[in-house]
Amino acid sequence: MIFKTTPAPRRRLRRVRTTTALRPLRHRLDPARVEEIPFRAADGVRLGLTRVDPGGSGRPAVLLLHGHTASADMFLLPETRNLVDSLLDDGYEPWLLDWRGSCRLPYNETGQRYTYDDVALYDIPAAVSHIRERIGDRPLFVVAHCIGSLTLSLSMTAGLVPGLAGVVSQGVFLTPKLAGRTSLRMSVAGELLKSRIDHIPVDFRKVGLRSKYTPLFALASRRATCPDPTCQMLHNSAWGSGASLFVHENLSDATHDRLAELLGPAPLWILPHLRRIELARSVVRWHETDGRYRSLPRNALDAAARIDTPVLLLAGSENGLWLDSQKLCHEILAHRQPQLDVRYTEIPGYGHLDTFLGRGAALDVFGHILDFLAERR
Repeated sequence: MIFKTTPAPRRRLRRVRTTTALRPLRHRLDPARVEEIPFRAADGVRLGLTRVDPGGSGRPAVLLLHGHTASADMFLLPETRNLVDSLLDDGYEPWLLDWRGSCRLPYNETGQRYTYDDVALYDIPAAVSHIRERIGDRPLFVVAHCIGSLTLSLSMTAGLVPGLAGVVSQGVFLTPKLAGRTSLRMSVAGELLKSRIDHIPVDFRKVGLRSKYTPLFALASRRATCPDPTCQMLHNSAWGSGASLFVHENLSDATHDRLAELLGPAPLWILPHLRRIELARSVVRWHETDGRYRSLPRNALDAAARIDTPVLLLAGSENGLWLDSQKLCHEILAHRQPQLDVRYTEIPGYGHLDTFLGRGAALDVFGHILDFLAERR
């Protein structure tokens, strides 16, 4: 007798972006005012650069730098009054860079590997150069968040972006400081997981229940007060590090529901550089022998005298990721480089990401930024 067997159904593969095409920005602006500029870094990597037409000429320009795994979307939230809205109303021309750590690009998940040296050497200077070609001698400011700010500090102390009119640094700048448990988890996780996975996702719907990432989401859900797996991974765990990225009640429901869109997978292969930076309590260069990176200082804090622009250090009082890094930076610079124009402002009741994503950020945070820019425009 011949038994007829039914072949097992083929398992569907998860679709992963492999092209460098940018995911579209979400905003409520007139599309005619949003100029997407074809843009590559000096090493050939495809990035994203966006200019928002302010509707008038001669305005100072402001470059906005997102954090790692975030994107320019964090400054354009359509569900609330965002930073771009505030800049436009106050007479500025916003420019938004999606550097290679952006979740609008595929590099964190499927693209070529990089370190923060690459961002400081290639991405930020190229964006500044392009903007200056367009704006001429008008003032150029930078507002930078998290790793965008950390890598900017390396560019600045290397002398690669001289002559900025002013810099607003949010969350961390020259002196990164993590909680002990966060640093320990990053070290242990990096060693235990690097042979199994190369990134930690945030969207449980994409990976499914039966995946190698399920234990990570289960760990993130421990003692969580929110049932959403993405929120647990970010608010309760910060990609498994045990830190917290925002004060939960500061987010609107609409922003909370978009977390998986606003923040993407965190690559584990960046951890060695991040661990070296955190252990040094300073932004340090990763590449020691590669001559391409020789222009970057080995230790940005030691080269802080090269900073030639006023700096506003911003931080939420409840920053669960970088703790009091900004306050520490202000104290160290005041002692070691008293000639620098550096000030520190703490935002009561705010964490890390909610300084830009929070529903009340326009009232509680953006005024500090606009006042700083207005003094120097």
